[in-house]
Amino acid sequence: MINPKGKLIAVGGAEDKGTDLEKGEIVRNNLNFFELGILRRIMEESGGNDARIEVVTTASMIPLEVGANYLNAFGKIGCSNIGLIPVRDRGDVMNDDYLERIQNCDAVMFSGGNQMRLSSIFGGTAFLKIILKRYETEPFVIAGTSAGAMAMSNTMIYEGNAHMAHLKGQVKITTGLGLIDDVIIDSHFEKRGRFGRLAQAIAANPSCIGIGLGEDTGMLITEGNKMEAIGSGLVMIIDGHDIRHSNIADIPDGCPISIENLKVHFCEKGNGYLLQDRKFLMEAQEGALIKKQVFVE
Repeated sequence: MINPKGKLIAVGGAEDKGTDLEKGEIVRNNLNFFELGILRRIMEESGGNDARIEVVTTASMIPLEVGANYLNAFGKIGCSNIGLIPVRDRGDVMNDDYLERIQNCDAVMFSGGNQMRLSSIFGGTAFLKIILKRYETEPFVIAGTSAGAMAMSNTMIYEGNAHMAHLKGQVKITTGLGLIDDVIIDSHFEKRGRFGRLAQAIAANPSCIGIGLGEDTGMLITEGNKMEAIGSGLVMIIDGHDIRHSNIADIPDGCPISIENLKVHFCEKGNGYLLQDRKFLMEAQEGALIKKQVFVE
């Protein structure tokens, strides 16, 4: 398998843009966000201030408001070459202007909302095929937050009650956009208590690596393999390859699941992980620890 030349940036949701989209409140979780935060990293990985970034708001039920918020947030960090692609249904996906724009931009960013809207609207379309081809053959950046992050993988959680996730059948899985195989991504991981639902998803699909993204936190994935934690919070890695016992195949729906030897790693900003080797990295970038120590001093 040839490693893709592009980059994925999966964000856990509520990335600090200065606004809480769900509550309509002005919130600043991290005062230096616009200098050190996730949106700036997306801009830098895409080519800098002049990068052309297309924001796709299909997952959201308030696409214009969400789009305007991103345009404003990127503008605050000096990136004004931003476009908004408000695809609402599969008919819109065939719009020639949208196809041309996605062919010529430096990066695309999928907003949060409902990940099923992304898989059902873009699945099998020319729009998605262009994105996949560019990701495989060019230094193309694909970012997604919340639902936009969860839909990146081939195996996607689309529903699951976090409080009932210890019971078989409470976590629903389908096919995502297929940008990366053998991972399952969950978002708002700590705030919404989603460890149980990602653990059940991995128990049912132990060939996959679970990536639990905290809010204002993300994973930068290069070559389809090397991951780097970014943002202000926690990324949790759940590895089911070495599970020795699991009852999930043998019990009826509604019964508690039982798992032995599920591995868990906690990643802060700068930590990394190799998907193919299933290996934790203390520093995703060489010299990161030295830089951190110099900065502190």
